[in-house]
Amino acid sequence: MAFKPFDLTGKVVVITGGNGGIGLGMATGLAQAGAEVSIWGTRADKNEAALAKLAAIGPKVTAEVCNVADEADVARCFAATLGAHGRVDGCFANAGIGGRGTRFDDTTDEEWQRVLAVNLDGVFYTFKHAARHMRERAERGDPGGRLVGTASLAALSGQARGEHYAATKGGLVSMIKALAVEYARYGVTAHTILPGWIETAMTEGSFHNPKFVDNVLKRIPMRRWGQPEDFAAIAVYIMSDASAYHTAETFLIDGGYYVF
Repeated sequence: MAFKPFDLTGKVVVITGGNGGIGLGMATGLAQAGAEVSIWGTRADKNEAALAKLAAIGPKVTAEVCNVADEADVARCFAATLGAHGRVDGCFANAGIGGRGTRFDDTTDEEWQRVLAVNLDGVFYTFKHAARHMRERAERGDPGGRLVGTASLAALSGQARGEHYAATKGGLVSMIKALAVEYARYGVTAHTILPGWIETAMTEGSFHNPKFVDNVLKRIPMRRWGQPEDFAAIAVYIMSDASAYHTAETFLIDGGYYVF
């Protein structure tokens, strides 16, 4: 008999950036565990491709075209998700962009703000609407919820020529620790997931650079790049009743790279 707390039937999860990479890996695991999923992404074509994959699994899935850096767009998508699913039990703020590899003292204000707008402001807008919904549900006698942010190994190690990216990911860790404390009274837990070197569209350029591969891959004790599906189980655990007393965690998923 399966361990019942991992059955997510009846739960609804929003995943920004859920139409590809780590987001889709988490969405797939959540759907397989029985959750309804709403994926938000900026490209309608990627949304449709992801929907087709998730719909084959079974539970109800929807998609919204959303720019998380625009609070009005976030509000619209959250309302649409509630209209389609009736509630939101978990919100994974996974959408993010990388920096352009500019030397720090040459970084323009436009480049700095471009990264912060999505990676930090976008998470603020997303969590703001999700947290309000979860608090209001709790005040009506229906407590519980999950707020989960995708940060990065860079939150711990920093990132040369990507200080703005690292700053957003470090800020995300601190934001979520504060949310874990503030919203615990409503039965809401909050966590950060820190991926290491994962094969996604964001890392594609680096992984096709032989010098980078030679320098980095040998520093990963597991001797492989992470895959989006490596994030399915942690998403299921976080959303499950089994994690109800576990909050404010930073889940580092990097094949041992950081400690090595």
